[in-house]
Amino acid sequence: MSNKKGAILHLETHQTYPATRDELVKECNELSDFSEEDKMWFMTHLPDRTYSSADAVIKTLGL
Repeated sequence: MSNKKGAILHLETHQTYPATRDELVKECNELSDFSEEDKMWFMTHLPDRTYSSADAVIKTLGL
C-alpha cells in the first residue's frame, strides 16, 4: 500500500461503520485517489468480516 496516509484518512473520515469487507472493497474500488495496485492490496489483505470502526480496519491491515 503506497498511499497509507490517504487510506487511513478515508477510513476515518469518509467511511460509515459498521461496514463489511465487501462494502469496504466496493468503496475502495470507486476511489480515484488510489492506484490499481493499492486497491488490489487492500482487497487481498482485508479479511472477510464486519468492521465496527476505522481503527479496526487500520489495525487489521497493519496501517
